[in-house]
Amino acid sequence: MRKLFYATLFSLVSFQTFAQTINELRQELNQIIKTKNATVGISIKGIEDKDTLSINGNLKAPMMSVFKFHIALTVLNKVDEGKLSLEQKIFIKKKELKEDTWSPMREDYPEGNMYLTLDKLLRYTVSHSDNNGCDILIDLVGGAKEVQKFINKQGIKDFVIKVNEDQMKTWKNLYVNTTTPLATTDLLEKFYNGQVLKETTTKYLYQIMVETSRGLTWMKAGLPENTELAHRTGISGTNDANLRVAMNDIGIAKLPNGKHFILSVYLKEITESQKDTEKIIADIAKATWDYFVAKK
Repeated sequence: MRKLFYATLFSLVSFQTFAQTINELRQELNQIIKTKNATVGISIKGIEDKDTLSINGNLKAPMMSVFKFHIALTVLNKVDEGKLSLEQKIFIKKKELKEDTWSPMREDYPEGNMYLTLDKLLRYTVSHSDNNGCDILIDLVGGAKEVQKFINKQGIKDFVIKVNEDQMKTWKNLYVNTTTPLATTDLLEKFYNGQVLKETTTKYLYQIMVETSRGLTWMKAGLPENTELAHRTGISGTNDANLRVAMNDIGIAKLPNGKHFILSVYLKEITESQKDTEKIIADIAKATWDYFVAKK
């Protein structure tokens, strides 16, 4: 009986110590965001250890280019089904390379009217956040409704996609495509665990997310140099009142012990400078990293 008492007591103490640790992380994150001129939503989950924490986890957040992750999942599902192939060549019309948008692909091929493999198109879109590539991929899978249907099929209900990058040039349309931090973390976990795509396409998408060239001063800046981070960013412009609709970074980080954590950060209705907003995301990433590294 005494052994059982001490075992129970030890279990309670261990739980309380862990709970205080996660609570300290929550307090630190709240300190980071409490004075900021933005609404912030955060969702954190340890993939192997299952630690979870969220702040405003159900925040209905405009996705911006984060939705390129969801689009890539939909495209690669069609690869899994044999309806598309990464090696197939897609004709890119000059008129599809719109001028007034972010497009490294247009910079490389200003005249258009050429073929690119689906692999190349995905790399432009996912790794380099190409807006023209994004809209070509949406058309390739049959429109935004097909993306909506596929993501909902994964059990993700808090997700809306109705407009493409070109349509988001209208201010009101920046608010149309939405999800939540918790829904994003759920999808990232299912993706990482191979529950969305086949093994080959899962590894492929994970790697091109690791190779992303965008947001280097955001989440990535809060992690030690050379940390493996598979992520996707999203940012809107600002209006005349210096209001930014959203700035987001979602990803999977690999820890020194080989384990991983998911971090989904969404900021909306921001009047901070871009540099200060980037630092908010970096500071959240650093605090999360420090928590998981210190965990025994």
